[in-house]
Amino acid sequence: MSAHPSPAKQPAEPDAVAPPADCPICPRLAAFRHEWREREPGWHNAPVRSFLPREGAGSVRLLVVGLAPGVRGANRTGRPFTGDYAGDLLYSTLKHFGFAAGEFEARPDDSLHLVGAAITNAVRCVPPENKPTGQEINDCRRFLSPTIESLPSLRAIVTLGRIAHDSTLRALGAKLKDAPFSHGGTHEVGGFLVASSYHCSRYNTNTGRLTEAMFHDVFANVAEHLKVQP
Repeated sequence: MSAHPSPAKQPAEPDAVAPPADCPICPRLAAFRHEWREREPGWHNAPVRSFLPREGAGSVRLLVVGLAPGVRGANRTGRPFTGDYAGDLLYSTLKHFGFAAGEFEARPDDSLHLVGAAITNAVRCVPPENKPTGQEINDCRRFLSPTIESLPSLRAIVTLGRIAHDSTLRALGAKLKDAPFSHGGTHEVGGFLVASSYHCSRYNTNTGRLTEAMFHDVFANVAEHLKVQP
């Protein structure tokens, strides 16, 4: 198996938007990637590119922004939210509201595909203990900003967790105080509806901080918003 498999059945994210496989910008993250390449040479172990719909970037009306790849999730599989628990809740919710179709089997060559939606991360490389530093978050925004700009039909953004939310606001040139993070919060920012949610991690769901109903409420509001948008 290749160390850097490409997710099946999706257009490739343009090189101008995505970090290279051996991105050197964040030394700590690069070292962590190399450590995992030595431990698991068959895994992806590289920056994770955005997951796009089959119709391409021009069809994307909703962008979901997560935190970063999980070490045994997207860092292993090469597709956002694929391979760990967070993807189970995210993709079932996207299917429920018509933003995805097919079967999610937690592997990049399953039949799941997105419909009018895309998924990316605020930080493209897996961080130790799932905790990127402030500098790493800031440095990786050079990929988040052009990702947003590359979606001409984008109307709504769902941010999963405070880090993704704050980095998205900064990518849009907004002040954090003007659109503070809260679960279920919505703000108009730069011509987009920005809806924030607690991250769909196993920790949040196991502790009851986030329930399926709470998560569905966020996407229900976004789906309703997109119905009335041109």
